[in-house]
Amino acid sequence: MVSTVIVAAGKGLRMNHSVPKQYLLIAGRPVLGHTLLVFDACELIDEVFVVVSEEDFGFCQNTLIAPLNLKKKINLVRGGTERQDSVYNGLRALSPKTDTVVIHDGVRPFVGPEELAACITAAEETGACILGIPVSDTLKHVEKSGHIEQTLARDNIWMAQTPQVFQYELILKAHEAARRDGFRGTDDALLLERLGIDVKIIPGSKTNIKITTPQDLALAEAILTLE
Repeated sequence: MVSTVIVAAGKGLRMNHSVPKQYLLIAGRPVLGHTLLVFDACELIDEVFVVVSEEDFGFCQNTLIAPLNLKKKINLVRGGTERQDSVYNGLRALSPKTDTVVIHDGVRPFVGPEELAACITAAEETGACILGIPVSDTLKHVEKSGHIEQTLARDNIWMAQTPQVFQYELILKAHEAARRDGFRGTDDALLLERLGIDVKIIPGSKTNIKITTPQDLALAEAILTLE
């Protein structure tokens, strides 16, 4: 069984908006709604769990999810203090029959169906796979004073995206180890890496953006016009 944990419990402080970013509208539909449609259409996925603030359960079920007429049932899970806590809550809520789990940011509404399927297939073969894109810009290491300390080699450097897909037992073990050790990672793949578990990365796309700022929201509107 392939289960999905979509993380959407953030407050979106960088958006500088009273409404959390996952509920802001793109072409008349909430960002999270666009994301759910992608995962609902993926035949490889058996169940979907969405992690949101408990106070948002009613809004999500009645105002956001119901109008989408999705084929899959959407299970709501209470969010945690930080993203890592929210993912762990989602993992704990999954069916014990789960073999593979897809973890995705609710504010990445443009992951391509082919990319999603390829990531799931690769994870089923290797145990862990994420999407990413190679860095194309020159990278600078900058001191707190604002001065460049050095230019970093960009060869073999990638920017991680989601979805990130794992064998369920592996990612649950990695999260439990992180909680035990008091470790906070910037993404889920890092939690496996620190345990010495190999994670494969395959090409995503530049349109698979994470919406965190007003500029990202404007870019999302532009991406929709190109589809």
